[in-house]
This record gives sequence, structure tokens and C-alpha cells, in this order.
Amino acid sequence: QVQLVESGGGLVQPGGSLRLSCAASGILFRAYTMGWYRQAPGKQRELVACITNGGTTNYADSVKGRFAISRDNAKSRVYLQMNSLKPEDTAVYYCNAHLGGGPETGSWGQGTQVTVSS
Repeated sequence: QVQLVESGGGLVQPGGSLRLSCAASGILFRAYTMGWYRQAPGKQRELVACITNGGTTNYADSVKGRFAISRDNAKSRVYLQMNSLKPEDTAVYYCNAHLGGGPETGSWGQGTQVTVSS
């Protein structure tokens, strides 16, 4: 049974940083593309960043240069380092794992809230 558990969210001031972590179990982690998505109130879920099993990364234009995704296959974890946070980054952040068929074919975590506010 696939389980993805996110952690690291919280309240941060604009310009601050947070590091999200997603712990995966029940999958051969190193084979999966891992991604972070977010959903703000009243908006659709959107890609933030993803990393393939080969280490190729992709970022939403809105977070390029501020966020960095990484993975630790030995620990079955994926991380999202978020710097220079803005109020518009406020959302629930979700972890996703899939085998190349796209996030809709994979599994989702329950999400972690990130709030950027002064």
C-alpha cells in the first residue's frame, strides 16, 4: 500500500524559507517520478516542481530560482526547499508519486499547509 506523508509546512513571513519533506512507503521509490503540487483556495491544483527517477527536474515558472526539489532514494524521501516565499505561495502542498504516466495515475499525500503572511 502506497503511503506518502508530507511534513514541514507552517506559517512564515514573506521572504522567509521552509523545507517540505515527503516520506514514501510501499513503493520502489527510486523508480518513481516525485512531484510537489499545490492548491490555493478557489484555485486548481498546480505543479510546483517534480523530479524524475533519473534526477531531471522541472519547475513552475512562478517558483524558478526560489524553490528547489531534491530526492534521497536511500531514505525514500523527496524535499522541497522554498526560499524567498511570497504571500501567493500560500496553499496546501501535496506530494505525488507516479511511474511516468502523469500525476493523475499516481498516488497523493494528504497535504501540508503553507501560509506566507506577515
